[in-house]
Amino acid sequence: MHIVLAGLSHKTAPIDVREQIAIAPADYQRALNEIARRPALRELVVVSTCNRTELYGVADAYHAGTDSLDAAFADMGRQRGLAVEGHLYRRHGAAAVRHLFRVAASLDSLVVGEPQILGQVKEAYRAAADSSLTGVALDRLFAHAFEVGKRVRTETAIGSYAVSVPSAAVDLARKIFGSFSGRRALVIGAGEMAELTLRHLHESGVERVTIANRTRATAEAMGREFAAAVVGLDDLPAALAQADIVVASAGAPDYLLRRPQVEAAMKERRNRPVFLIDIAVPRNVEPAVGQVYNVFLYSVDDLEKVVEDNRERRGKEAERAEQIVEQEVERFLKWWVGLEAVPTIVALREKIEQLSVEESQRLLARLSHLPERDRKLIEQFGPQLVHKILHLPTAQIRNVGDAERCAQLASSLRFLFRLDDVTHAGRRAAREPAGGDAAGGGANEGGAAGGGAAGGSARAGDPPPAE
Repeated sequence: MHIVLAGLSHKTAPIDVREQIAIAPADYQRALNEIARRPALRELVVVSTCNRTELYGVADAYHAGTDSLDAAFADMGRQRGLAVEGHLYRRHGAAAVRHLFRVAASLDSLVVGEPQILGQVKEAYRAAADSSLTGVALDRLFAHAFEVGKRVRTETAIGSYAVSVPSAAVDLARKIFGSFSGRRALVIGAGEMAELTLRHLHESGVERVTIANRTRATAEAMGREFAAAVVGLDDLPAALAQADIVVASAGAPDYLLRRPQVEAAMKERRNRPVFLIDIAVPRNVEPAVGQVYNVFLYSVDDLEKVVEDNRERRGKEAERAEQIVEQEVERFLKWWVGLEAVPTIVALREKIEQLSVEESQRLLARLSHLPERDRKLIEQFGPQLVHKILHLPTAQIRNVGDAERCAQLASSLRFLFRLDDVTHAGRRAAREPAGGDAAGGGANEGGAAGGGAAGGSARAGDPPPAE
């Protein structure tokens, strides 16, 4: 079996491509089912957010699997009049595992350490699992990815430092007020920075927010998303008097807030503290406002220094997170190597057990004069001897720890014991409905897990060396 990945993200595709390829929640099930119908894919998970769309698959043959994922992206592009080939990246094997673990740990995010991505990956996996599109490989892979994300969050402080001006502004406001409970916020402007600020305020628990903007229609769409009130700039003085936190980010050629306005608002507020951050360029707030009693005024330059320091801190935490990812990739691959050996182990045990049964029956036919108790002992001897003989070699091949070496050993066993016919029978059994006794169930599971990849010598369908 081969784990394969194809995708595009903020690192390879501009926003106008990403937003058209992104799969809306309402279309998710349909897209999953369409992609899953492609040949060669035994398992599938689709991860689609505003910054990435990625297809994770499991296939018996590497090239057939990657061709199916490429064709799926090509179809998505054609439906939208886009050529996506130049934006795609592809991974397989250990590189695909490492990529998913880095995504879950928010090491591959636009803002390293942002917390939302792990939840989005969980939702994507749940949608595929609910549609019965995952199996033993992707179930284990994604469960392991969730462990990695949780471990990185627990053992590092990668998400503790604000690395954007709006997030730094909100963090600074929290330090000034201690709690946002009962606080009111005013955001001046309705552009990208204003939207980011609103998002951080909303996630931080600020419930009462007002947006002041010259064009009400633009602000009203944003207001609906964040349950915020909307006023025009003419109503700014009244809104200012009610606000504890003010973030100014409007595009204006001149100051929107001057000292007399702020002094009047403070008088109406009875000098209750106001945190005022001006992240607009050119500035929206007259510098003299900072001299008003109980007004804490910060400019974008003040916050840029905080952001830069925090980026360095997150960078150090990211190094620790990368070490965790590598440890977990190694741990997953050890399990994967064992899984790859399963079909050969199952086939070998089946063949030796069959030989044991045949020889026991032949011997018992010649010893018909023995009492029933002795005949039972002879029947039990064969399976016991098979177990003792096979225990060590099967443990060795499971624990070899290297996929290529494991494939070589499996190939040697298949050649020495002529296991191909047994392996093929096991695969046929794996595709049939479950049934029979426990031993039969084990053979079926082994056949299903191994697919066509328990491998051995190189074939035309084998992948290039893993990254």
